[in-house]
Amino acid sequence: MKQFDILAQNIQSDAVLPTEHGNFRIRVFVDSQGAEHALLSIGLTELTKAPLIRIHSECLTGDAFGSLKCDCGPQLQASMARIQEEGCGAILYMRQEGRGIGLEQKIRAYALQDRGLDTLDANLALNLPADAREYDFSAFMLKKVGVENVRLMTNNPLKVEGLRSNGITVEERLPHITGRCQTNSHYLSTKAKRMGHLIPDRA
Repeated sequence: MKQFDILAQNIQSDAVLPTEHGNFRIRVFVDSQGAEHALLSIGLTELTKAPLIRIHSECLTGDAFGSLKCDCGPQLQASMARIQEEGCGAILYMRQEGRGIGLEQKIRAYALQDRGLDTLDANLALNLPADAREYDFSAFMLKKVGVENVRLMTNNPLKVEGLRSNGITVEERLPHITGRCQTNSHYLSTKAKRMGHLIPDRA
């Protein structure tokens, strides 16, 4: 585990965030690179079982603009609704745009996808990793709010491995499949076939 303690203890904000899904507590942590990550939560002060957790990587195009190239926006909204229904859980909104390559490079990869490359080959053609994300700071944030056992909403086995390797017990992986459409069908099939995501074929 990297040495995050001093930075995160000194730079943290905490408030109530009302949303269309209900009220969340929002806390912001700043990592050693200066990136600001948000933790939206409810019910973490009265844990009786492992809370429902979603690690959501920032996706400006999907989360804010409603892009149909991915399923990110629907996944974020579904996780907010699901946690409110559960009454206990958290979303870690990580500033890892484009699986960690940043917005500019992501849009360059989009341009290559428009020419026929899939989401993996587009990254590789730009000499970028398929997935540059790390999960040590996500694990650190969870521990700072008293969470070390989770039920994780994800289709990505790397997130499960990433938390476990940083001291978080993943008691259960829950599928998180939503937002499918014709436009993103190739994107999702690439994630399943080439990146190991647990996404079943459409029934």
